[in-house]
Amino acid sequence: MTSSAPDLLDLDITGIAHGGTAVARHEGRVVFVSDAIPGERVRARVVLPEGGADAETRSFWRAETVEVLDASPHRRPHLWTEADVENDPAARPGGADFGHIALDHQRVLKRQVLSEALDRFAGGGLDAPEIEAVESGDGAGWRTRLTLHVDDEGRVGPFAARSHRVIPVGSHPLARPAIAEAALALRGEAPGRVELVEPADGRVRVLRRPDEAPRPARGARRPAPEVVHEVVGDRRFQVDAGGFWQVHPRAASVLDAAVYGLLDGHVDEQSSHLDLYGGVGLFAATLADLGGTRISTVESSRRATEHAQANVGALGVTAVTARVDRFLAGRPDAGRTGAVVLDPPRAGAGRRVVEAIDALRPDAVAYVACDPVALARDLGTFRDLGWNVDRMRGFDLFPHSHHFEVVALLTR
Repeated sequence: MTSSAPDLLDLDITGIAHGGTAVARHEGRVVFVSDAIPGERVRARVVLPEGGADAETRSFWRAETVEVLDASPHRRPHLWTEADVENDPAARPGGADFGHIALDHQRVLKRQVLSEALDRFAGGGLDAPEIEAVESGDGAGWRTRLTLHVDDEGRVGPFAARSHRVIPVGSHPLARPAIAEAALALRGEAPGRVELVEPADGRVRVLRRPDEAPRPARGARRPAPEVVHEVVGDRRFQVDAGGFWQVHPRAASVLDAAVYGLLDGHVDEQSSHLDLYGGVGLFAATLADLGGTRISTVESSRRATEHAQANVGALGVTAVTARVDRFLAGRPDAGRTGAVVLDPPRAGAGRRVVEAIDALRPDAVAYVACDPVALARDLGTFRDLGWNVDRMRGFDLFPHSHHFEVVALLTR
């Protein structure tokens, strides 16, 4: 190597980090190690950042497991053969970073990540919930949406972990079977990315996003995206084929039921209720099912709010296209606010949005989170403003990856 960092290290793995890597220490420096499990001893190759920065100036190192010296009892052959530790780290595809860990222990580690985030960022004193399984079996075959990449040589596949290098693979074990079949059949694609989507009708759509897409002729309009339908209970939701919808086939139903259970008793006909970062109206429908009749769903994507108005407008919902922070800035004199559903992107809501919600003095907030650290930071802000975290539930909606969802109820 070009710096003073050793090439290979023998490391004792002591913890798990947010983002799917394990934690070790070498001469006092933290090392984040991929493809390892707490309790193991592994041999790992140090990975320097591009540009050859001097390793001695960095506060932490990253490393890739190349050999397991003392295996955890929770280690399993990787669900994805191409990602197994027996392969060269440079050839391992990303996207299944917990695939070498027994499913029940994956949930233990996810709870540990959440617990440490709450202790560090939310002010302490909050117990992390158990991470609930939502399906039985081996945790495979759940991805209804899959993004692959095509490099300049025409190779198709996922990126390598923490890289933009395309890895051709012979299987896609996390994908729904029809998506896996369509993915493996791709040939002759232009450089860029390919999105595969299997909505509720079970038919796979292949959406090509070439890097050099031809521009439409002057005056010509771009074709409208295909609209597909997803189903939650007895309700159908229209959404662009390439628009946001949960990737696990049961995720929307599970989260809808969780929000319903937490907000039951906090929604009435007299108050105004808000569904923030509302997408195509999933949780606005939940608020309507709870008895709300004055509901606004707010989302910055115009296409999504158009779909939301079509999906839930008949339920007394108004779909607003706006940035959430700007929408909330005009709300303090809008009358009594009952319940708020807050479902921000991975970065979280942030202090400005949390303070604006607090200014409305709602009765309750249901926070739907896909990132434990962002959740913990926002919960810390809510608690500083006098809110209580009454209850949390965690769901293992993305088996064999480090991702999971948490739903929290906040009241004054």
